[in-house]
Amino acid sequence: MQLFCRVLTVGLAILMSGTALAVHRSTRAATPTVQTQQLEAPFVATPPAVVEAMLKLAKVTKNDIVYDLGCGDGRIVIAAAKNYGARGVGIDIDPQRIKEATENARQQGVSDRVTFVQADLFDADIREATVVTLYLLPTLNLKLRPRLLTDLKPGTRVVSHDFHMDEWTPDETVELNGRRVYLWTVPARR
Repeated sequence: MQLFCRVLTVGLAILMSGTALAVHRSTRAATPTVQTQQLEAPFVATPPAVVEAMLKLAKVTKNDIVYDLGCGDGRIVIAAAKNYGARGVGIDIDPQRIKEATENARQQGVSDRVTFVQADLFDADIREATVVTLYLLPTLNLKLRPRLLTDLKPGTRVVSHDFHMDEWTPDETVELNGRRVYLWTVPARR
């Protein structure tokens, strides 16, 4: 039953993203990157228990800079700042999500420790990150993987909610109420 619900959720997200794409196309001309991201990663909020599991698995501390790629409403970097004292950067292509995330940070009293940037996650500078969080679909994870391995410093932790990175074997996997959280550590360069 859990597998059926998970498949149904992903299917609905993909279907909804197609609707969002059609609306987006009718309101203004879009770049191919915007269309691809909307199609592949519609906003679906990460449940609070999963946010906490992601941050715990990454062993976030006050010394970390947490980047959330496709940050949506900002809940992951806000939790990292509020609960662990970390700094955070949320990146999302949707200006409405950036507005919402900025307001959420203000309401939670962490605006001094988090920043939200409207950008394509493939163009954003992520080199400062010590932790990167993702809740993207597998196709985006796979497209992003080479960049994570080249742009991030060795030792940077990457945490993904529900979706893996194919042959990049996770260091650890946690299951929580039928959801998976994966952790990888960027290896030393050869």
